[in-house]
Amino acid sequence: QVRLVESGGGSVHTGGSLRLSCVESGYTNTYTPYSMGWFRQAPGKEREGVAIIDSDGVTTYADSVKGRFTISQDNAKNTLYLQMDSLKSEDTAMYYCAADVPRVGGEIAPPSLVNFWGQGTQVTVST
Repeated sequence: QVRLVESGGGSVHTGGSLRLSCVESGYTNTYTPYSMGWFRQAPGKEREGVAIIDSDGVTTYADSVKGRFTISQDNAKNTLYLQMDSLKSEDTAMYYCAADVPRVGGEIAPPSLVNFWGQGTQVTVST
C-alpha cells in the first residue's frame, strides 16, 4: 500500500509563504507512481487540483496558483514539496498530497481519478 504523510501547514498573513512536504512510502522496485500532486479543499467547496509533477519532471498548475506556487520532488528522500509564496486568503484550505494524478485535456484530473491520498494538512491565510 502506498502511504503519503504530509506536514508543513500552518497559519500565515497575506503575502507570506509556506512549504508543504509529503513523505512517500510503500513503493517497491517494481512500481512508482506516474505522477504526484497536490489538491486542496476549502470549507463548503469541492476538492480541486493545485499542481502535479510527472515522472519526467513536467509540471502542471491550476490557473489560480500559477506564478505563486512551485511543486518539486526530492527522489533521494522520497519527498514531494509545494512551495507557496504570495499567499492570499483564497488559498485557505486543507491541502492533500496525491499519487497517480493524470492529466485530462492538459489540466489536472478530477479527484475521482486519483489512486492515493495523504491525510491532509491545514493552511490558513489571514490579514
